Amino acid sequence: RVRDAHRAAHGTSDDLVVGLQLTHSGRFARPSSAGPAPRIAWHHPLLDARCGIAPHDSRPVWTDDELEELIDQFVASAGAARDAGFQFVDIKACHGYLLHEFLGAYRRPGPYGGDLAGRTRLLRTIIQRVRDSHPDLMIGVRLSAFDMVPFRQGRERGEPMPLDGCLPYEYGFGVCQSDPTQIDVREPLELVGQLRQLGVAAVNITAGSPYYTPHIQRPASFPPSDGYAPPEDPLVGVARLLHAARQCRTAAAGMLVVGTGFTYLQEYLPHVAQAVVRAGWVDSVGLGRMLLAYPELPADVLARGTLAHKRLCRTLSDCTTAPRHGLVSGCYPLDPFYKSLPDATTLKVLKQNKT
Repeated sequence: RVRDAHRAAHGTSDDLVVGLQLTHSGRFARPSSAGPAPRIAWHHPLLDARCGIAPHDSRPVWTDDELEELIDQFVASAGAARDAGFQFVDIKACHGYLLHEFLGAYRRPGPYGGDLAGRTRLLRTIIQRVRDSHPDLMIGVRLSAFDMVPFRQGRERGEPMPLDGCLPYEYGFGVCQSDPTQIDVREPLELVGQLRQLGVAAVNITAGSPYYTPHIQRPASFPPSDGYAPPEDPLVGVARLLHAARQCRTAAAGMLVVGTGFTYLQEYLPHVAQAVVRAGWVDSVGLGRMLLAYPELPADVLARGTLAHKRLCRTLSDCTTAPRHGLVSGCYPLDPFYKSLPDATTLKVLKQNKT
């Protein structure tokens, strides 16, 4: 259906590559309507309570044997994607989900924690097993190249959670251990080089998590309902993402690097996108929220150099607030389809109650 729609709009589908993202939501898993069912790599002193996890409860923690079964499931899912006609799979190691969380598992004992080799072992093993089992399937990775200490709503804006007893900060990836409000991309750059050696075709550089650091992951003027007011000008977040992608492209040495964080730029998105591609900071520009509101934007820019300004995403965050409450994600402010759904009324009530 995707190929047919693309062909109808552009006359061909030869220029279209379609992939399927493979992930486990880990700490933020909600596999059924029964509610959250978190599975974690290790206990996080600041996030456990937010996810309803008791500090010393071993039940949510994956065992090494369970991880072997999980690897098999990733491989089987990749095969199902290939059989369905997808040309690549995106193995998701970002946004606080399971494979990202393992990258920060300093305090996990055994083969899947500790040093960088241990903390990246799960991701690297999945990639290698998928390549061995399905050599005709391309592999991409979406990577949170840096993180920060979790934030919360302060008196006026977001602020870091208190760090009492948490220093050195051994609870994240790409974060400075002595001051976890700062990033440190030395290990992420090393991992990017390893991904290239594993034959990964492309890496999409993102950051943090929409659950505990949305301001670094998706710069926006308006927070999701369970978020916090931006603690910085969102343009600072855009610049941080672009510079991280630039550093990763240097480490990638020929692997396709896709940048992230452009939606907040709105009318200026095409100008900055063209500039960073032309300057070699990234090979490609990734668009997320903007395409929920305005999926024709790339075609309009390339064909005419103009934008439908009333369709631009204004980072109102409804597309994030909705799925946080079990509703379908979409652009409720601008897309008539989503405006007409019963979920739109539910979402409005949820936002009013939050206010």
